[in-house]
Amino acid sequence: MKVAILGAGAFGTALAVTMARSGAEVGLWTRDPGHAAAMRKDGANTRRLPGVDLPESVSVSAEIGDFAAVPVQLLAMPMQQMAGFLSANAGSLDSKVLVACAKGIDLTTRRGPTAIISETCPHSTAAILTGPSFAGDIARGLPTALTLACADDAQGESLQDALSTPVLRIYRTTDTVGAELGGALKNVIAIAAGVVIGARLGDSARAALMTRGFAEMNRLAQALGARPETLAGLSGLGDLVLTCTSLQSRNFRFGHALGADEAFDPSITVEGSATAKAVSVLAKNHQIDMPIANMVAALVDRKITVEEATAALLARPLKKE
Repeated sequence: MKVAILGAGAFGTALAVTMARSGAEVGLWTRDPGHAAAMRKDGANTRRLPGVDLPESVSVSAEIGDFAAVPVQLLAMPMQQMAGFLSANAGSLDSKVLVACAKGIDLTTRRGPTAIISETCPHSTAAILTGPSFAGDIARGLPTALTLACADDAQGESLQDALSTPVLRIYRTTDTVGAELGGALKNVIAIAAGVVIGARLGDSARAALMTRGFAEMNRLAQALGARPETLAGLSGLGDLVLTCTSLQSRNFRFGHALGADEAFDPSITVEGSATAKAVSVLAKNHQIDMPIANMVAALVDRKITVEEATAALLARPLKKE
């Protein structure tokens, strides 16, 4: 099987490594020619995933045309870059099977990855690969389970078989809305969980926030057409648990820095930051109560302090669970 992975960040590289180890022929694209040359020279992506060798069956290039004939292409790039990338490369990507690996909501259109793929490349099959996973775990060959969502179930089954490896177990669903919203919304809650721990509010507070945050995720997702069982699966609850409890999560680390009033490296992509702003608008438009997401959006924009956000959440009227 041949697959192209467009985006040589940590996650894209980890996918390339695990798929190549299982016998796939993998093309790995980066927009930076210097980065491509360095990876070919070093036999590793030392910039994004140090300590992990690239198998010989991974071919690295900064020329996207080198992979034009590959029928399955994984879009391993930040959510806020996806629409522009697809628009710029629609001529070569339309008619392919395009699998988004981003977790977020576009800040401009407030749409998810599969909707953007379908709009920009209408002759392509749109899918999303998501779920609880850290690049380092996948690259080291540690057992990981993900969700593959594709509205075309036959195509989804084909992708499930093609992308699974002995240590990467993929479940499938036709609920693309639920899968992508689960992955996007949990990033917002992960920032809030990081704030709680960074501000030393305690593990009990984090548990409460995760639970109430999951309720918010369900309210918005179901209002937008998602199935509740999807949110209870890997792409929702599973990913929420992972990213709210580990410093490997960039969203959790970002929130932790906010809570502790520490600096955070601006070069690190934090998908939940833009998604929180998009979610706040969606919640307002659909009249969905999402106090935690709204507080995260306000914290990200420095409109309120952590102390003010905490006081406002604790002062909300008491209610039934």
